[in-house]
Amino acid sequence: MRPQSFILVLSLLFFFLHCTKTLCQSPAAAPAMAPPKTPVKAPPADSSQAPSAQVATSPGPVDINKILQKAGHFTVFARLMQATTEDTELNKELNNTNNGITILAPTDSAFSTLKAGFLNSLSDEDKTELVKFHVLPAFISTSQFQTVSNPVRTQAGTGPRVTLNVTTTGNFVNISSGLTNASISGTVYTDSQLAIYQLDKVLFPLDVFTPKPPAPAPEPALGKPRKAAPDAESPTAPKDISGAPALLFLLNNALLLAVSCAFGAIIYS
Repeated sequence: MRPQSFILVLSLLFFFLHCTKTLCQSPAAAPAMAPPKTPVKAPPADSSQAPSAQVATSPGPVDINKILQKAGHFTVFARLMQATTEDTELNKELNNTNNGITILAPTDSAFSTLKAGFLNSLSDEDKTELVKFHVLPAFISTSQFQTVSNPVRTQAGTGPRVTLNVTTTGNFVNISSGLTNASISGTVYTDSQLAIYQLDKVLFPLDVFTPKPPAPAPEPALGKPRKAAPDAESPTAPKDISGAPALLFLLNNALLLAVSCAFGAIIYS
């Protein structure tokens, strides 16, 4: 029995060694894969601030309001232009003359940052001036902003209270009213006579939104010249009477002589 037991033990030992070798040669487990990351999406851009697609020119008379409506997100500014009839005036000028016009059109998003009811609180005169403040009486191309001379005149008039200042850095164009700093964020429309640019803020003219300077004092009325006050009477200088006694003496003598003669004539006649 011993040989059989010995053979059994050897068989078991051989089997154990074979299994150990097989396990050692098995491939290592593959590393666990990290769960796929969900890509982070950028927040959607504000479509009202994104540059508008440039409106193509079309044959026929120019209509500023139609251009703004076709461009989109200029509803408030288009309504202001209609309410003040500024669009009608500009269309007449563009279609009947060779004058150039540049319009700085704030987006609806620019108007939405204003206080509620702000536009309704303005008088009709102030609304008209606000619209005209966004209109330049000359055609200015994008490249001409680099060399434009300050201050830039607007349709609202002349003088520091209704003019703009333009500064550029590369292709970046900044426009200042003294109260507002705005930037041109795109070209809405351009031809050989009219240019419309998208503006990210509403420009506030000093003439409307700051106290007006006091009026100069009226000049005094021209009247009859006033008489000068009489000077105080100066003491009269004493007259020189040093020769008076001698004169009186002669007069007295002459009178006495005349009396004496007369008297003598009477007596001695």
